[in-house]
Amino acid sequence: MKSRGAHAKWDFFMEIRNIAIIAHVDHGKTTLTDALLRQNGMSAEGESMDSNDLEKERGITIYSKNTSLFYKDTKINIVDTPGHSDFGSEVERVLRSIDTVLLVVDAQEGPMPQTRFVLKKSLELGLKPIVVINKIDKTAARPDWVHEAVLELFLELGANNEQIDFPTIYAAGRDGKATRVLSEGMKEDLSPILDTVLEHVPPATHDLEKPTLLQPFNLAYDNFLGRLAIARIYQGILKTGSDVWVKKHSGEEYKGKITKLFTFEGIKRVESKEAVAGDIVMVAGLPDIFIGDTISGAEEFEILPAINIDEPTISLNFLVNNSPFAGREGKFVTGRQIRERLERELEVNVGLKVDFSTSDYYTVYGRGELHIAILCENMRREGFELQVSQPHAIIKEENGVKTEPFEEVLVDVPEDMSGSIISALAPRKGELLDMKTENGSTRLTFEAPTRGLLGFRGEFVVMTKGLGILSSRFIGFKPYVGVIDHRDVGAMISMEAGKCLAFALDNLQLRGTLYIEPGDEVYAGQVIGNTSKGEDIYVNPTKGKQLTNMRASGSDDKVYLAPAFNLDIERAMETMNDDEYIEITPSSVRLRKVHLTQQERSKALRKAV
Repeated sequence: MKSRGAHAKWDFFMEIRNIAIIAHVDHGKTTLTDALLRQNGMSAEGESMDSNDLEKERGITIYSKNTSLFYKDTKINIVDTPGHSDFGSEVERVLRSIDTVLLVVDAQEGPMPQTRFVLKKSLELGLKPIVVINKIDKTAARPDWVHEAVLELFLELGANNEQIDFPTIYAAGRDGKATRVLSEGMKEDLSPILDTVLEHVPPATHDLEKPTLLQPFNLAYDNFLGRLAIARIYQGILKTGSDVWVKKHSGEEYKGKITKLFTFEGIKRVESKEAVAGDIVMVAGLPDIFIGDTISGAEEFEILPAINIDEPTISLNFLVNNSPFAGREGKFVTGRQIRERLERELEVNVGLKVDFSTSDYYTVYGRGELHIAILCENMRREGFELQVSQPHAIIKEENGVKTEPFEEVLVDVPEDMSGSIISALAPRKGELLDMKTENGSTRLTFEAPTRGLLGFRGEFVVMTKGLGILSSRFIGFKPYVGVIDHRDVGAMISMEAGKCLAFALDNLQLRGTLYIEPGDEVYAGQVIGNTSKGEDIYVNPTKGKQLTNMRASGSDDKVYLAPAFNLDIERAMETMNDDEYIEITPSSVRLRKVHLTQQERSKALRKAV
């Protein structure tokens, strides 16, 4: 592919195109972006936009990222966005800063819940998407069917005539190939995508005479520079050291100075002395800046429209770890240290809210279980110890009506499993909206309260033996549906402290699923497994075999233990009960009862009554 390459020089007369790549999770956004950068000399083989350790491990994008490439004397700024619904707030604010989107859709799965969410937001802003049907190298790919399904989705979401007339490109992002017409075969590179961008995306406004005007759509944090704002320049020229005025939608105004200015080239940020209208930049020097604020080089200016962010849907408490094993593994264990870490997170994680009003715990509000689990996982890797309570859906009152968050749930399962899924979601107040069967696979569409879906994903994997796909997206707050009566998981609670022995675990594994293995150290009140009958039982996993000189036939049989169900933070959130905490340390994830002894639990029950 002909390219200016990584060392292309910027000039004021170069055209700029700003695009975002949006899609459902695992439809190939980041792989496609990486291939575009490699083919244009902006990154080396093996480098990826997913640079965070958790992103590499999970194979998903968690944080939206900026990059750029030079193609045919044009700078193309690209924003790679997350595909998981828990990080939808990352996508919403990006769409306001770009000129169009590449809507990536899997050639086998077709439109999924997050596809609908991101496309709806794009159409509402008047953007004209370019559709990329990706992964056409799959053996089960059905690009023609997917194209029709995408067209139906555009019509369903109220797209206008210009938006419906979208260009379509077929790609195999992993191989770095694409084509505009399937019958002509695949080109040897991704130039069809970039050529389509140049043809269909208007150049960014290049008005350099007016006073500087820019608006942040994302935040970052640097230990030396403090809070950083990632912003689109709408007019003028921005220079390092220049004075600026900031207006918030609350009416607050203040003056500041741009101390550092960065632009994006490939996967790196490059320090610059100045940037022009149309470009996307990162600026330092404004410690109180927030998403949606308006920054101008003139004292008198019109404020730009606000960037709205959806509210959190679940809440839970963060507490200091007070278990018998507290302080063994972590470097940061105090309430003050946890508070400071959460305050730093609020600098960049705009989908998160934290209530610091109580001294014993901090209430954290997030967009979903994965959103909170990623925060907890990052904290434990940094050396924090903490405890978290069971997540709960946020219940609020609107105009005298009690409401709760609802989600659209899309389930793809083998045809013979559809009945069990419907039966499982019915007691969780899931309402079946649509059911389609094709080629032995059934797609079910439900509407269900977030409260009913908490803890369901793990159960779903077991029910479908790993053959099902479950996706969901937040659709808004709706009237409260009442008590949700589904079976809770019972807990197997250790009565003793010490090291677990295989002899004891051999008997206990008959009663349920164990979270521990021989040699693991436990304490009284720790939850070491769940019970098949759904009731709490108290057990002794440290009990050894009675030694005697007498021998009997069969008494010395070998012990065969099933592999332990290793808890991670997400699994623990799914299996825990309301009277339990997750104990999170750098090396361990444990479940424990809030009250460790039977006597304390009995007192708590009497007080509750």
